[in-house]
Amino acid sequence: MSPLDSVSKMRDTVFMHIYFSGIGGVAIGPLALFAKDAGFEVSGSDIVQSRYTKIIENAGIRVAIGQTGQEIVDLHEKKPIDWLVATAALPENHPEINFARQKGIRISKRDEFLNYVIKEKTLKILAVAGTHGKTTTTGMLIWLFKAFGIPVSYTIGTNVSFGPSGQYQSGSNWFVYEADEFDRNFLRFQPKVSVITKVDYDHPDTYATIEDYKNAFIEFIKQSQETYLWKKDCEYLNISPSQKLHCIDDTSVLDTLNLPGIHNRENAMLAFNIFTTLFADISKEKILGSLNNFPGTERRFEKLAQNIYTDYAHHPTEIRAALQTASEVSSSILVVYQPHQNKRQVRLQDEYQDCFNLAKKVYWLPTYISREVDKNILTQEQLISKLSNSGNVQPTQMNGALAKLIVNHQKNGDLVLILGAGDVDDWIRKVVKNEEIAS
Repeated sequence: MSPLDSVSKMRDTVFMHIYFSGIGGVAIGPLALFAKDAGFEVSGSDIVQSRYTKIIENAGIRVAIGQTGQEIVDLHEKKPIDWLVATAALPENHPEINFARQKGIRISKRDEFLNYVIKEKTLKILAVAGTHGKTTTTGMLIWLFKAFGIPVSYTIGTNVSFGPSGQYQSGSNWFVYEADEFDRNFLRFQPKVSVITKVDYDHPDTYATIEDYKNAFIEFIKQSQETYLWKKDCEYLNISPSQKLHCIDDTSVLDTLNLPGIHNRENAMLAFNIFTTLFADISKEKILGSLNNFPGTERRFEKLAQNIYTDYAHHPTEIRAALQTASEVSSSILVVYQPHQNKRQVRLQDEYQDCFNLAKKVYWLPTYISREVDKNILTQEQLISKLSNSGNVQPTQMNGALAKLIVNHQKNGDLVLILGAGDVDDWIRKVVKNEEIAS
């Protein structure tokens, strides 16, 4: 009996209580919102309260702060939990995992639960994968569905201004999914249509070699009924176009897009290709017009205040793209950069080189570490030494002194770009709020 068959014998969806451990995360949080819309009883926990947990609570979901094990006990007593969906960061001996085992509660990662709902709701998966650009491209596709009044269900790993980060819509045929390659998550799905934005080796904690990483994307393509990607990525993966594999080479549409940033225009072109194929009855001109009005997503060159932007970029390729976008807005760019995960830094340190050359000054923070135990942490100075413009880079700390520097740069007319996938984004938002910087 398959896992899905065993789940189907559980209580009807409307009576099932799903508990999400790590509900404040960018993967689990949107799934919790999606589950609530789909008719499940939803609750969850996270270690600390955050902007994201507040958003989840405001949606009417019970969120317990702290993961000592008592929180899940209390919620289970109020209404028995049928399924624990755990973040990939949760260790096997975690108190909530142990409690679920003791009570015979089903335990899984997000993919198993998501596949269950997709099957129950007979949704077709439109998956967006890729090393860079998948969040923005996912957002663009969701934006197009909503712009043309087409019901759509989705999850996206960030906040957007035009809807929640996860949603089930009655009457929708499509589920738009940001298919992350971390932990090989994207290999657990069978998409109807897939788009791959860019393939560029990452996640050495999941993929030991470049070939391992490439092979995962090749397997993902095999699991998809139809896939769209750039010709250069087809060549990188050493695969040839076919009836089900579209290697895009025509870039003529790029000239009609006015979004800032070359990578954003390329992402929009991929979204355009897919949407025009799925909905041929909508004029291409209207689709392009809608893409040119795309408002963006949170943490993707997001403007927080006058001259202050935040971006999720934490890979050299993403950093170059973010700085290129900034250069279309200003000729004077200051960067605050927070590296992400030491194992990634060990792998990428020699690839930084010229990626900060468009910045006249870089403030380099200590590496943000969330899921690693490593005594040999690369220092700020070691990483900075790899840069071709290291003389313009200063090691610093996330503190009041840096906040004052940012405010001074902002007042002097410099564009300040905050880069990183860690807690630097929450920090700069508090700085902007506390300093009452004019927007």
